[in-house]
Amino acid sequence: MTAVRVRGLRRVFGDRAVIDGLDLTIGRGEFVALLGASGSGKTTLLRILGALDGADGGEVLVPPARTIVFQEPRLIPSKKVLGNVTVGLPRGAATRETGLRALAEVGLERHADAWPATLSGGEAQRVALARALVREPELLLLDEPFAALDALTRLRMQDLVGELRRIHRPAVLLVTHDVDEAVRLADRIAVLRDGRLVTDETVTVPGPRDPGDPEAVALRRRLLADLGVRAGPPAPRETPSPAETPVPQKEFSA
Repeated sequence: MTAVRVRGLRRVFGDRAVIDGLDLTIGRGEFVALLGASGSGKTTLLRILGALDGADGGEVLVPPARTIVFQEPRLIPSKKVLGNVTVGLPRGAATRETGLRALAEVGLERHADAWPATLSGGEAQRVALARALVREPELLLLDEPFAALDALTRLRMQDLVGELRRIHRPAVLLVTHDVDEAVRLADRIAVLRDGRLVTDETVTVPGPRDPGDPEAVALRRRLLADLGVRAGPPAPRETPSPAETPVPQKEFSA
């Protein structure tokens, strides 16, 4: 079953076609990572799918229930954590229960009454993720959500997103510059260049994915070549010590 269908998409700024005849299909529950150089149109595509921008041509079919997580958490400073998670939801007794359940999924139920200014970068981004998932989206759009985090927190967030995706099963489109991140998380990886997808490859590396796996290394080299980058060795995965790792919930390890 299809969650996203894009055919012949065009988006023009001035005399430049940032997206020019792009085709893309994402199945329900499928995780697609989109790579591309800065200015290649990755975020433009995501904004069109999220109804934050319009197209100049082509066909775009997306599910009505869709949410976006940006690079910045974009929390409302005047609302506490729970209020940020449930903002925009219908009022009622179930709203608080639903918000607390979403916070528990990201390991922050004890922070429900905290102010956004007291959170770390990783905690704030987990609140943003809970706010997106509390709406039970059929399509989750991730616009480089880990780019501003330190390396260790980024790995933890990747694990969290991967586990929550398995629980909720939305279709996911992740926009990222990080090839290793794409290889680690996605079912398919696409490369956007000159307004079109030049690569659309299924990831066959079995999970949990080791960046040193020969198949993962070969895929990484192919993707970097498509991006015009000479491949170096993959960055080693940092493993948090027990003292650094948050207390996990039953469903996942944060």
